Amino acid sequence: MSLLELGYASFGVLLVMIFLRAPIGLAMLLCGIGGLWLGMNGPNMFMARLKSEAFSTFSSYSLSIIPMFLLMGQFATLSGMSRALFKAAEAWLGHRRGGVAMAAIGACAGFGAICGSSLATAATMGRVALPELRRYGYSGGFATATLAAGGTLGILIPPSVILVIYAILTEQNIAKLFLAALVPGLLAAVGYVAAISLHVRVHPDSAGDREPVPLPERWRALAAVWPALLIFVLVVGGIYGGVFTPTEGAAVGAALTGIAAWLSGNLTRAVFLQSLQATAITTGMIFFIVLGAGFYNGFLALSQVPQQLSGFVVEQGLTPYTVLLLILLFYLVFGCLMDSLSMILLTVPIFYPVVSALDFGMSPEHLAIWFGILVLVVVEVGLITPPVGMNLFVINGMDRDTPIGATYRSVLWFVGSDIVRIVILVAFPSITLFLLG
Repeated sequence: MSLLELGYASFGVLLVMIFLRAPIGLAMLLCGIGGLWLGMNGPNMFMARLKSEAFSTFSSYSLSIIPMFLLMGQFATLSGMSRALFKAAEAWLGHRRGGVAMAAIGACAGFGAICGSSLATAATMGRVALPELRRYGYSGGFATATLAAGGTLGILIPPSVILVIYAILTEQNIAKLFLAALVPGLLAAVGYVAAISLHVRVHPDSAGDREPVPLPERWRALAAVWPALLIFVLVVGGIYGGVFTPTEGAAVGAALTGIAAWLSGNLTRAVFLQSLQATAITTGMIFFIVLGAGFYNGFLALSQVPQQLSGFVVEQGLTPYTVLLLILLFYLVFGCLMDSLSMILLTVPIFYPVVSALDFGMSPEHLAIWFGILVLVVVEVGLITPPVGMNLFVINGMDRDTPIGATYRSVLWFVGSDIVRIVILVAFPSITLFLLG
């Protein structure tokens, strides 16, 4: 069997391993090792890579941004920023029809700006907002669906761990990707608020009423979010302004959120060590997936599968937008079955060369950034798409009294909002790129 045939066959083996519930990092690692062994008639090639791949991968300066942003999210949770953000949004929006749910979306957007992880945003805001939503008469399915959708803003609004990985894979500027993601992320929050507004009009019994908060209390609640606002401005503004690199910005953000958590009285020595441990565990999981992807993608590059696939697509004479829509449809389907990080690591080395070979009427850099944001948005939809959306299970696990079917039915409103947003971003690339100049 030729290397090319082994490359195509490896996809089937990988999918079988994933459906058998093998860890995705291990599945990619074994497929990469097996492909190199069989393709090169012995263990010499993969043994040579084994001694150098881990060092060459993890010595990358850009990867150090990941544990910093994860630690930043841990400290942000301890500092009480999530509760302050929700209380401020609730004070200003809670009295509107569906206002507490809208406040949860706003708080998720604010927390996502200092977290960078979808699951962490969903879990943290679920603990804060779910009791309030149920207290004010919001149905279980509507409440859990709202928080699951809001959690996706953690990877949409910069900083984003997934965008860091994409930038490394495609050799793009992390700061420019963060800048390009800002408007689509805010558009997502606006779309979710619109979905809530429509939902409560069609299903008026799904949301209760809340008394308006006096104006002085609103301003006090808003003033309480100044630490989160300050950290966001310093970190993201500093990165955009060129004051420091994204890695330096992540370190500054982790330090500032750590100080905020300490000043709040929640960061004891034991809690600090737990935060470091949780960050290390998550970082280890991500890095192992990155290592497995490195081996597998190295084998695919050797087998010439991406190049062959790119040439085949170009020869078919399909329009660039037809190819793009087929790729996005693939992400929508498989995003229901795999986590976002694994999807990015597995597919971008294959699809990115295909898209790069097509003419969309823009520079290679703008095309890479636009495609990255589209992939991020579509993969994020998979986090809330039934039946295997990970955010749905995270939030539903916090409300055992709500059947998962009720969450599925309500989340379709948010999925619909996401589909509309994808169409807009595909049709108007300038929405993503105009901040880049």
